[in-house]
Amino acid sequence: MTALWKLSFIVPYEATETFSDTLEAAIWPDVLAVSMTEAEPGSSPLVKTASEWNEVEAHGAWRIEALYAEEPEEGALREIVARAEKESGAKAEGFRIEPMPDEDWVTRSLEGLEPVRAGRFFVYGSHDADKVPAGAIPLLVDAGQAFGTGHHETTAGCLEYISELVGAGVPLNVLDIGTGTGVLAIAVARLTRVNVLASDIDPVAVTVTRANAKANGVGPFVTALPARGFGNPGLRARAPYDLILANILARPLVSLAPAFRAHLRPGGTLILSGTLRTQEPMVTSAMRMQGLKLVSRKPKGDWVTLRMEG
Repeated sequence: MTALWKLSFIVPYEATETFSDTLEAAIWPDVLAVSMTEAEPGSSPLVKTASEWNEVEAHGAWRIEALYAEEPEEGALREIVARAEKESGAKAEGFRIEPMPDEDWVTRSLEGLEPVRAGRFFVYGSHDADKVPAGAIPLLVDAGQAFGTGHHETTAGCLEYISELVGAGVPLNVLDIGTGTGVLAIAVARLTRVNVLASDIDPVAVTVTRANAKANGVGPFVTALPARGFGNPGLRARAPYDLILANILARPLVSLAPAFRAHLRPGGTLILSGTLRTQEPMVTSAMRMQGLKLVSRKPKGDWVTLRMEG
């Protein structure tokens, strides 16, 4: 099991986005995920989010947590946090770096999750095998040591686009960047029965993707490689792609915009997710600067999945 480390600190609600964006944008240490939660629930009035009225504190204290695959250097993290403090004018309190408990935290996080229907697909764990509805395309994704189970709005949005755009048996050259559990690559492979290339910066995710592809009967149709962006020559060799899927964080999407344009065939489709609605203008602007146009969008809660074309 891969050891994880957690950075946590508390900031005013108004400064949460600045601190979150700064942590995500840092090239090193490379963050796996950033979350924001109320530190003092019930202490402030409600505000309206992009989707609906939710119990979100407008002026309370919020806890920022960031996950890292290996122990990060404290000095580097303090420098990153200091930049956010300068930009926001807010002070981060209770700065702390600690190892995660020695347990399969991903498995625990998935306990009790119900199966998900996304387009033609039905994502489920092995304990729910008897719930697969007739006519659905089943995707078996058990709890494991990688991100992306189909339960999050961003993954569901990508699966819905795949369901709409990919025809059964239609040969496509497809790349899934930041594959996580491999669920998106597996979904395409289930439809096309042609080889799909999947990549992830985390070698554990590459291993999990291969295992999940085999469990779903598409082992020979999913090739998983370790890569940071398009750094692996195996990804560049397969270009240009008819379809590129990228369900990662907003800042990495922006930085990869030129590479998306360079490796997508003219008229090809780019599906982007992992983006909050508040970050959508930043992502779409970066893509437009590369000549990629927005065709449609799928908002789900506070998240949005984007369909772009070359």
